[in-house]
Amino acid sequence: MGTGTGKLFLVATPIGNLEDITLRAVRVLRNAALIAAEDTRRTAKLLARYKIRKPMVSYHDFNKQRAAPGLVKRMEEGEDIALVSDAGSPGISDPGFHLVNMAIAGGIQVVPVPGPSSVICALQVSGLPTDSFSFEGFLPRKKGKRGARMEKLAEEASTMVFFESPNRLATTVSELLESFGDRRIAVCRELTKVYEEVTRTSLSSAAKELAGRTVKGEVVLVVEGKRKQKRAAREDTVRAGTVEE
Repeated sequence: MGTGTGKLFLVATPIGNLEDITLRAVRVLRNAALIAAEDTRRTAKLLARYKIRKPMVSYHDFNKQRAAPGLVKRMEEGEDIALVSDAGSPGISDPGFHLVNMAIAGGIQVVPVPGPSSVICALQVSGLPTDSFSFEGFLPRKKGKRGARMEKLAEEASTMVFFESPNRLATTVSELLESFGDRRIAVCRELTKVYEEVTRTSLSSAAKELAGRTVKGEVVLVVEGKRKQKRAAREDTVRAGTVEE
């Protein structure tokens, strides 16, 4: 046990390729008194790769209310804790948010250890505008809330990034087409992994392609924002080959 108050380190871990981890992240994991992991079995593979031997505890969406107070107490007693998610940056659309807020409320320093992010990776390779974007995470599952959310997002001018499960992918793309109209989209699957696949297409084409298709792996959708009418009209004219100089 250390002296004084410990810290909470938010350690970004690989989203696929285990080589995508920073030197700092490896050092922090080695020096932490405890590693709180969303899935200890998955994290154990990463730790084994870098010969890190540290005790782990499970911290996930189903036990966060029960587990967080104990973790905060250990930090108050002087222990540094490293929080990791299944992949990427903890605290972003995952249960880490709850622990971060409890730590802040307790006066504990929260330290980011940056690294891989499927959101940024998907944006980089999408071919869609990146000067302004919004991260929307997972859309609501309940039909009413889901429809209302899509209706509101239909007016969003910035590029949008969504997480989606492979089982709901085809349905989501069809619903986005219905709510947004036809727009450009990048369907990013298994980023940084062996079977990485990025499909840059339109919502209408993606809906046809995904209908009846079985998709596996982690999926990130990058969708074009609502285009200004004048710009959209000009682009359509250019494509038709009728623009006048």
